[in-house]
Amino acid sequence: MRIFVANIAFTATEDELRQLSAPYGLVARVQIVTHRDTGRPRGYGFVERPEAAETQAAIAGLQGATLEGRARTVTEARPREERRPRGDGPRRPRW
Repeated sequence: MRIFVANIAFTATEDELRQLSAPYGLVARVQIVTHRDTGRPRGYGFVERPEAAETQAAIAGLQGATLEGRARTVTEARPREERRPRGDGPRRPRW
């Protein structure tokens, strides 16, 4: 299961997020989302766990906890939505 973690400090690393999540069970993968052009963190990320019970315990334990002075918002991640392929149909003007 995937956990969505919001309000992560821009200086936080994936290793720090992994260490914070580790007391609640096995962590399969950690990803802090970055801006595709600049490579800078966007302030949110995901933690993947193999066990549902551990996931629920992690959500309860991490909700509101602080990392580098910022209180996090933690929820179960929603499935990714289908995106329209680029070049498929007319484009809207940007402004």
